[in-house]
Amino acid sequence: MDYDELEQALTRGGTSPGPRDSAAAALEEIASGERELRAVRHPLGFLCLPLLREGPRGVCVHLFEPGARAEPGAAPMHAHSWELRSHVLYGLVANLPVHVSDGGASPTHRVFEVHSEPDGVDEIRPTPCLVRSEPGPGLVSSGGDTYTLAAGEFHATVVAPERPAATLVLGLALPGRVDLSLGPLDGRPARTVRRLCDTGQTVRTVRQALRRIHAEQRA
Repeated sequence: MDYDELEQALTRGGTSPGPRDSAAAALEEIASGERELRAVRHPLGFLCLPLLREGPRGVCVHLFEPGARAEPGAAPMHAHSWELRSHVLYGLVANLPVHVSDGGASPTHRVFEVHSEPDGVDEIRPTPCLVRSEPGPGLVSSGGDTYTLAAGEFHATVVAPERPAATLVLGLALPGRVDLSLGPLDGRPARTVRRLCDTGQTVRTVRQALRRIHAEQRA
């Protein structure tokens, strides 16, 4: 899997099969046991397969399985410290932009910093910053679509709980940036844990994803 080739393919847009084929090839290696990789369960409910990490650049596949739910206390409205380019492999993925302004006399949320540790623990720390947030119009992307999100752009990702979806995600971390989330005004420090799935669960889920990717290719 080559980051530059994927980025070029996604930047060109169109319906090139290259990104989907690259994702499928990587998943085949996991499903066959050729590559040992365990999925990470994100607090927001999806499974992450970290396929590539090259310094500030990374490639993951995110799997949104039917019935998956976010952990209690996980903040759906967040902003990445990295630039994101996401290609929908199958299903429908909605991104809801969140417009944030100074809270003034009537703030709605407090800004929190999210510090991720190598062991999978996310330390969520309240800041003094109070803001007003308003949701903007959602953008729904389907299989074959690519969307981008700039670092620092608050948003929420919404996937129908009864419908599976998957995305191929390219990320470029920017120096000096911190992941952020929006939480309650009286929110306190908290922590969430990104838990590893076992090998059997990872392989079963990857095989299901491959069947859906192949069905999308035939459609």
